[in-house]
Amino acid sequence: MTIKTIIKNPRVTEKASFTQEHNIYTFDVSSSANKTEIKKAVFTLYKINPVKVNILSIPRKHIVSKGKMGVRGGGRKALVYLKKGDKIEFI
Repeated sequence: MTIKTIIKNPRVTEKASFTQEHNIYTFDVSSSANKTEIKKAVFTLYKINPVKVNILSIPRKHIVSKGKMGVRGGGRKALVYLKKGDKIEFI
């Protein structure tokens, strides 16, 4: 897998921005990526070595829009913990 397919994009949410104050960064990742692949991808993209990585599954949600049933996608996200002085800048 390439680096672009392992880490899709950073999650920009209110909760993710609060955790950045504690050096925890959140990324959308591929459903087949594991922790070591995510650590290597973060190191090659941002030149920062993560302390640890947690992976969480995001469940699919059933919704009703304009009277029709649908499904909002799911996926996986990774919480990347950094050392105290390290920082990732998103453009």
